[in-house]
Amino acid sequence: MEFSLLAGLPEEARAALLSSARRRSFGRGEVVVHEGDPTDSLHLVRSGRLGVRVTTPGGESAMLNLVVPGDHFGELSLFGGRQGARTATVLALEPAETWSVPAVAFHDVRRRHPEVEAVVVAALARRVEELSGRLLELLFDSLDRRVYRQLARLADVYADGTAATGEVTIPLTQETLAEFVGGTRPSVNKILQRLAEQGTVRLARGRVVVLEPAALRRHVPPT
Repeated sequence: MEFSLLAGLPEEARAALLSSARRRSFGRGEVVVHEGDPTDSLHLVRSGRLGVRVTTPGGESAMLNLVVPGDHFGELSLFGGRQGARTATVLALEPAETWSVPAVAFHDVRRRHPEVEAVVVAALARRVEELSGRLLELLFDSLDRRVYRQLARLADVYADGTAATGEVTIPLTQETLAEFVGGTRPSVNKILQRLAEQGTVRLARGRVVVLEPAALRRHVPPT
């Protein structure tokens, strides 16, 4: 498994970080880290897909991101020190495995390999850019368009990196999809029902099957 965060590091630094990692396994629906927990580790995703969820001041949940194999989360913990706290809850959307790198081990490797810091700072910058894009969508895109766009993204993800040209099953509930797009389940269900009537998707218990990914993308304007 190649981890995107480690791709720019020399072999010695990569080996040092991976040698300190602890393998952790999670079942579907299990929480990996809780929002507000101490920031004590970085997680490299070995397998499975995970959702990054935050709680709004009103007590509602919003899904900020989908983390896939080869990706990572918890990079903020590497600079937060012992007083930092997790800014989001991460839960396994399916059986998943991560390699957890303790912050103490990371700081030890960083002292011996200063280039590690630049790589992580660049990763943080990319994360901010991603979140800024999501914020713009929530502010300026209609709910319909947000649903189309998220379904297109998920179709790419669940096609396992290949071009999603055929039928793709997205094993997420409508509640979870609503969290991703900042809508309610009933409002998202109405949009999905229209897509089902058009033959673009098929709705089933706990999943959405995208029948025509190309037709779905026609609803999404270029970015």
